[in-house]
Amino acid sequence: MPKDIILNKFIEWTAGLGPKEARISVYNHVRDIPYAIVPELRDPSTGPLGILKLGEGSCVPKHFLLGMFFEKLNIPFKYATYLFSWDDPQVRYPPELRQAVKLLPLGTHLACRINLDGRWVLVDATWDFKLKKAGFPVNENWDGTSSTKNAVTPIKEIIHDTLEDRVRFAAEHKKSWTQEQARAHEKFPALLNAWLELCRKEDRL
Repeated sequence: MPKDIILNKFIEWTAGLGPKEARISVYNHVRDIPYAIVPELRDPSTGPLGILKLGEGSCVPKHFLLGMFFEKLNIPFKYATYLFSWDDPQVRYPPELRQAVKLLPLGTHLACRINLDGRWVLVDATWDFKLKKAGFPVNENWDGTSSTKNAVTPIKEIIHDTLEDRVRFAAEHKKSWTQEQARAHEKFPALLNAWLELCRKEDRL
């Protein structure tokens, strides 16, 4: 059963750990899943299991999965969307990708906010460790208490009270794209994923 696979992974990653160590452990394991844009994993009903089976995925299934684990750890959480531009000067895109990102609509990055002793802390597990050399802001050593770095440079934060709110927001945002932006967005995952794999394999860019 799908839920059994997710539960077994949760047990594997938290066995014998205290509350703080358990949340750090699930965070580290989700962060270390290689980042890749896989459009079919954006569905919250299939994304968490899909990313575990496929062994790669973007911020969306990563944080849907992390949210499930926070729920199992009895940690109050909310999904947080961050509008952002893919055309980030800190990222060392090759020329073809640099041109491609200029055509994209604003992205809807997903992360989590968790409540720790009354503080809403940002938890962002987007970029896997090997992408640090490409200029992505990898969170290397989360202490389980403080906010992590945001994976993107946010233009706006939207906090969602429910999962359904996030799904509706993403769908409404997509309706605002121009035809040119939609075509660029359709081509972008293959270009980005291929470059990220190259980044992981090479000793340096």
